[in-house]
Amino acid sequence: MGSSNVCDLPDDVHDPIYMDCYRRSLENPEEFWDELGRLVDWFKPWDTVLDNSNAPFTKWYSGGYLNACYNAVDRHILAGKGTKVALIHDSPLTNTIRHVTYQELYDKINKLAGGIASLGVKRGDKVVIYMPLIPEAIVAMLATARLGAIHSVVFGGFAANELCTRIEHAKPKIIIAANCGVEPGKIIPYLDILHNALCISKWKPTCNVIFQRSKILTSTLKEKTDLDWDVLQVLGEPVDCVPVEANDPLYILYTSGTTDKPKGVQRPIGGHLVILMYTMKMIYGVNPDEVWWGASDLGWVVGHSYICYGPLLYGATSVMYEGKPDRTPDAEQYYRIIEQHRVVSLFSVPTAFRVLRRTDPDCECGKKYSLKSLRSIFIAGEHCDLETKGWIEKTFKVPVLNNWWQTETGSAVTATCMGFKHSLNPPKFTTGLPFVGYNIKILQPDGTECQTSKLGRIVLKLPLPPGNMSTLYGNNELYKKIYFSKYPGYYDTMDAGYKDENGYIYVTARDDDIINVAGHRISTSSLEDAVLRHPDVMDAAVFGVPEPTKGQVPLCLFVPRAECAKSNVKVAAEIIQNIRNIVGPIASFRLAAPVHGLPRTRSGKTMRKALADFAKNELVVLPATIEDPSVFKDVRRALQSLGYALNTPEPITEKNDLNQ
Repeated sequence: MGSSNVCDLPDDVHDPIYMDCYRRSLENPEEFWDELGRLVDWFKPWDTVLDNSNAPFTKWYSGGYLNACYNAVDRHILAGKGTKVALIHDSPLTNTIRHVTYQELYDKINKLAGGIASLGVKRGDKVVIYMPLIPEAIVAMLATARLGAIHSVVFGGFAANELCTRIEHAKPKIIIAANCGVEPGKIIPYLDILHNALCISKWKPTCNVIFQRSKILTSTLKEKTDLDWDVLQVLGEPVDCVPVEANDPLYILYTSGTTDKPKGVQRPIGGHLVILMYTMKMIYGVNPDEVWWGASDLGWVVGHSYICYGPLLYGATSVMYEGKPDRTPDAEQYYRIIEQHRVVSLFSVPTAFRVLRRTDPDCECGKKYSLKSLRSIFIAGEHCDLETKGWIEKTFKVPVLNNWWQTETGSAVTATCMGFKHSLNPPKFTTGLPFVGYNIKILQPDGTECQTSKLGRIVLKLPLPPGNMSTLYGNNELYKKIYFSKYPGYYDTMDAGYKDENGYIYVTARDDDIINVAGHRISTSSLEDAVLRHPDVMDAAVFGVPEPTKGQVPLCLFVPRAECAKSNVKVAAEIIQNIRNIVGPIASFRLAAPVHGLPRTRSGKTMRKALADFAKNELVVLPATIEDPSVFKDVRRALQSLGYALNTPEPITEKNDLNQ
């Protein structure tokens, strides 16, 4: 084992360069992060690398001043790289492909920054951005950052009431929006949604800047409140980047599933830029002259970190894909994009590949495309079952590497790192090794450390490394209560998992996705893995339901393969037997029923808690980001066939403008 209690990874198993960096990041963080701070450009160097005098409000690079827009764009122009492509916007929904160079991006940002400065936006002001996945959304983010203002991007799938909640909480000086978004077969009227949100909002911004997607739809602007994006470009003069202190906010990002108190993750600028630069090379193994594809949306943390800031800070080319894996118009798009744009690395959620596998299991769509540019696929955001992982590897013929992080952390906590020469064939189910700066412990409910390979709560020893959230916007007390009160001295991830003898971390589920069967804690993901090994099962969700004797037992809803010749009863019986063989009788797994589809959010996460509540006859309030609320009709039928959801009220869907 390592010579110090601080680093508990075995010396002789992992890449020595990784071991040296990891140990130094824990044992001498000031020296380690002082070196890495030089990856980005500063207007004024920092006075203090680490200030932990007011834990958990840790500060990194205190006294240093920098600007995110300067680091993402200006410095590449000054280095003579203006002709290099910064963004590739590939939109089969609109049948367009745009290549935006760093120089073009710089020019657009400068014009918009000058325009919004003329509206009074200055350092420390907030700007809400409500736009689809188009280059202008990144222009809006970076123009805001150029002025030292703080952006809050709201996912375009959110309805008026969700948008209103975020506007009221952030209190933006202005709002920047597109007039519409596009979904398969329909146009989403963003401007109408924005107007509806502002009608019910107690907070009124100075004005709304509207980008008209005129080739799709031209909307009527309100004379008193709406200002056309193109008109604004000529109102101001180009502006220099405003220096911002390293611990000031770069952005506020509201976590999904907010309730009565919005949780706005506040991201400090300095440490975040440093860690994103570092991870592009050390985790993802990308070179600055290559093309990277983060298959997400700017409304989520992956979009902030790895569509916008990470690739641009690094000087790489970032693909923005406005489409679905399968319906825009077919299941060829992932393969086409990799070949056409020479993508070297792809980051996506496992659900995207499950969709491809379900639609085109034998990869007929992909066979005509060359994937030779691709070196790796990274997956995160949800558990990836072995069947799906095996299919991705067989289809794309590259390593499929898991990593784990949260909106709160801003980048990976655990990963298999290309740049550190980690084994590209890590143990199955692992989310990788701890990334530098993260001292990960697995604790029991009483706060004592779990034995090796025992399931517990995953916590991160303080201080957290640079790039993590600095607080919840406007609510320091809630920040301390949610994340630091249960396990003093640690950040509580609220995820469950374990650590093996070689230090690999296994994240099994959100802690509320653990089923407690007669005192035995069983992870839903381990059961789903076993279910998905059945050759006639394409998708599955396992969740806990009440049972008088054991407290809880698992219930499985599965989506059978379309061409399956067996009866659903036979498939269910085989699934139950498989679980008995793979997991054992301890799981008490006896409940399985077929469904046509499972409820998922637009970011691909299975809504297990909603299913569990629905089974318990509780009223379920579906978030605005649900992909297809109609699946609950079939879910009700399936659950009732097993004796559950007998008196469940119809789920309430928060008014969702996407379904109008």
